[in-house]
Amino acid sequence: MATVTGPRVVVGSGNAWHNQLGAWRTEAKLKYWPQVSLNRVQGLSYDGLRSLNKLHVRSTHVTKTSLSPGKIECGMKLIFVGTEVAPWSKTGGLGDVLGGLPPALAENGHRVMTVSPRYDQYKDAWDTGVSVEVKVGDRIETVRFFHCHKRGVDRVFVDHPCFLEKVWGKTGSKLYGPGAGVDYEDNQLRFSLLCQAALEAPRVLNLNSTKYFSGPYGEDVIFIANDWHTAILPCYLKSMYQTSGIYRNAKVAYCIHNIAYQGRHAFDDFYLLNLPNEFKSSFDFTDGHVKPVMGRKINWMKAGILESDKVLTVSPYYAQELVSGEERGVELDNIIRSCRSDIVGIVNGMDNREWNPQTDKFINLHYDATTVTEAKLQLKEALQAEVGLPVDRNIPMIGFIGRLEEQKGSDMLVEAIPKFIDQNVQIIILGTGKKIMETQIEQLEEIYPDKVRGIAKFNGPLAHKIIAGADFIVIPSRFEPCGLVQLHAMPYGTVPIVSSTGGLVDTVQEGYTGFHMGTFSVECEAVDPADVEKLATTVKRALGTYGTPAMAQMIQNCMAQDFSWKEPAKQWEKVLLSLDVTGSEPGIDGEEIAPLEKENLATP
Repeated sequence: MATVTGPRVVVGSGNAWHNQLGAWRTEAKLKYWPQVSLNRVQGLSYDGLRSLNKLHVRSTHVTKTSLSPGKIECGMKLIFVGTEVAPWSKTGGLGDVLGGLPPALAENGHRVMTVSPRYDQYKDAWDTGVSVEVKVGDRIETVRFFHCHKRGVDRVFVDHPCFLEKVWGKTGSKLYGPGAGVDYEDNQLRFSLLCQAALEAPRVLNLNSTKYFSGPYGEDVIFIANDWHTAILPCYLKSMYQTSGIYRNAKVAYCIHNIAYQGRHAFDDFYLLNLPNEFKSSFDFTDGHVKPVMGRKINWMKAGILESDKVLTVSPYYAQELVSGEERGVELDNIIRSCRSDIVGIVNGMDNREWNPQTDKFINLHYDATTVTEAKLQLKEALQAEVGLPVDRNIPMIGFIGRLEEQKGSDMLVEAIPKFIDQNVQIIILGTGKKIMETQIEQLEEIYPDKVRGIAKFNGPLAHKIIAGADFIVIPSRFEPCGLVQLHAMPYGTVPIVSSTGGLVDTVQEGYTGFHMGTFSVECEAVDPADVEKLATTVKRALGTYGTPAMAQMIQNCMAQDFSWKEPAKQWEKVLLSLDVTGSEPGIDGEEIAPLEKENLATP
């Protein structure tokens, strides 16, 4: 493949960003990313690529010691790259994975870094003083690196106005666009910049956060790219670095968190990515949709699948669905089937420090499996009073927490409620999303004032109270790669009522830890009456068990499940070790060191 001039390191330089909105694509030139002469970076070299400022980028020597006396040296050097990392940034499961999986791998002895955008003035992330210049579209951009070390992980944030100026001080829903379902026009450029910066971070950041590791990560690393936003990373790795003898042994694992979002863009936009023409075929994609243009397009996720060394997703059953056909593989099923090795599905874990009924800071009564029965009744009464429903501990309560959009099935739930609301039941719906769906849940409250509450706002504390106080949690997703709500609910003894898709199949056992509604149509343009009937019928079936010994046993079964990141981390380790990167070794069966200590608590 042809060689593309890569980034160079600078220190302390300013960052100009002319955010001139308007037509961003005219005669193959960008109007608000002005052209910049590349003469000043051509001809410079460092290991065949660029020069380093040796005054500010310190020794590249990397040392590693055992984690404690008597322990053997172990571990891999892992770089997770994604557009979200909880708790600093999050709109869904992607942020939770990058927030929770890296610490679990770090506790097993691996050296782990995450690289994500600096969307806000994070209080606990400090300027490293290191900057790099990257070519984005037709101009050279300078990005800075901010850093903090939390729970054994180097959290690196890429600082540039395309992230900070768009999102600073706004809600998490602004990460990708000004509103739900609306993207920023320059997202391709934003995420191209992120991927190039992420490829520089392991080489130029001299991090000495712990006694176990010091110096830059070096080049024998594994990059873990996530979703379409970072799918281009393996392409840059090959064209900018490996053709120049850099990152010779590095590999890329690519994780699909939601195949519905693929990064489909106009085919003429390929030139914006500054990749050799040899990569065009990996991006080339044709569908029948009119957005963003009719016909031929580029598809970032397709390229990520084809150019990465390993493809994973977030549950075994979702992996099966992705190759089952065009409908659930969203027109990439044949591409995934063509991978060099089978796609691997690993169920996500969850943060059991935040979601734990014995320590939850948002509920006023803590409990465990021995005290769950009375505790949940009292918490239900408190929840009923808070949202203004009639207070009666004997009324079964159902909760729904999630985005108000077609994937999550909130439209089906709205149509199903009239079919079971005549039962002895109350339901609380909490979520934000499409305005029409927010209006729908608020109207339900007007129709059924003593039975339904529709709360169209983000409210983290209330979500915890619903999980703790409700008897059931309903998850009617049309498709669900993994799902987190059911993982949060079960440790609280809240029984899931779920559709039979993706990670819901892997984590909820019919009649043992919950109720399955069956599969739903993935067609999002209209609500299928048959699906509405399945939903209502299963809810009635669940309500029929309320107060019975069978329900009590199901609660105990739910609370006995282990959904921590410990086991998923072991499975991830096995897959990443199979990439056989130089110096990679198995980890240890470690425990996280002082996760609740002040220095390990994130303060975004």
